[in-house]
Amino acid sequence: MAFESLSEKLQNVFRNLRSKGRLTEADVKTALREVKMALLEADVSFKVVKQFISAVQEKAVGQDVMNGLNPGQMVIKIVNDELVSLMGSETTEIALKPGSEVTVIMMVGLQGAGKTTTAAKLAGKLKSKGRRPLLAACDVYRPAAIRQLEINGEKQGVEVFSLGDKVSPVEIAAQAVAYAKARSINTVLLDTAGRLHIDEDMMRELQQIKETVDVYQTVLVVDAMTGQDAVNVASKFQEKIGIDGVILTKLDGDTRGGAALSIKATCGRPILYAGMGEKLSDLEQFYPDRMASRILGMGDVLSLIEKAQETIDEDKARTMEQKLRKAQFGFDDYLESMNQMKNMGGLSGIISMLPGVGSQMKQLEDAVDESKMKQVESIILSMTPKERSNPDILNPSRKRRIADGAGVDISEVNKLVKQFEQARRMMKQYSGMFSGKMGKRGKFKLPF
Repeated sequence: MAFESLSEKLQNVFRNLRSKGRLTEADVKTALREVKMALLEADVSFKVVKQFISAVQEKAVGQDVMNGLNPGQMVIKIVNDELVSLMGSETTEIALKPGSEVTVIMMVGLQGAGKTTTAAKLAGKLKSKGRRPLLAACDVYRPAAIRQLEINGEKQGVEVFSLGDKVSPVEIAAQAVAYAKARSINTVLLDTAGRLHIDEDMMRELQQIKETVDVYQTVLVVDAMTGQDAVNVASKFQEKIGIDGVILTKLDGDTRGGAALSIKATCGRPILYAGMGEKLSDLEQFYPDRMASRILGMGDVLSLIEKAQETIDEDKARTMEQKLRKAQFGFDDYLESMNQMKNMGGLSGIISMLPGVGSQMKQLEDAVDESKMKQVESIILSMTPKERSNPDILNPSRKRRIADGAGVDISEVNKLVKQFEQARRMMKQYSGMFSGKMGKRGKFKLPF
């Protein structure tokens, strides 16, 4: 997960600060020296780190902090505020023209950054907000780029405009905008060609597109895993053609995260979205305050709630609650809850957003092996519908057949059935609480 190493190091620094009753100026300087090293190791620009440390030190050694009731926490608050400021202070929405006016968004970036997939992700995001998007295939150089866009567009339910690979990207862009205007489509996303590195031909082509069509937003897609290279790419694009915002891809990967902390300060343009996975739904609005909170190990409960609201079906949740109240749930319900957790980014994705678990993230992930969840899924899917809805009929011969079907030892099936029965007994105990006064007042709810 992005920032994992940085987060762990910063939390160790702050743990030492909290343990001190009073702070001296030397304590603060020592702590900030460690913060500086942690940021540099995370591939944050040296110039940005220098400015950041200077700003924190200036505020942290003031009288109000040093003589406060809890100086350690006040220093942490200052670091948090400066991190938020570094990443842009406020959340920036992608700018769109109102109503039926056509907004042209030009997607730019180097090859391999995930630009084509991100264009489809963004189209899906805009569609969910009530826009009518059109994807225009302007990458005529990379083999299969047009087909890739068409496949992703179909998955998102978004039309793709293409003239093949024999027409110039400038002409494709112009005709795509004309096509959109004739059909009351109000958003056109131009998927332009990338290169292995920045070159004059690429920049000239992008400039020609901007001169030919009214590009309202130029969005740069950069790979967060390239670290300082991502910052250099952003600076070059800003200098050559001008950009309005950045989308960081692969922020869920094993990356040091320095690009997220450096881009805004270096090129002056905000991060709009973060790619947090390979699925077309894995594009999240970038919130500087929430990202700072995650880096400092304070979790991101708001994003977790939003993700739950987006992925959990309310009717299914209500039905599940009724079953839990009556202890009538079966293995199908168990499977449904596992799928909902997958849609929310899996166990590791959920854990990363919980407050106070940053430093224990690795232990928690090791304790709950997600590969075991796949095994559980295969065992449940090896049951008949009747067995899933009524686990009480699972006798030894049925369990043996299920174990063979799932390719596991029968002991694994016995273990799952035993855990399931224990959970159901617990639900029966909980259900008794609903018949009491608390249930009548309607104030007690199961934490599911």
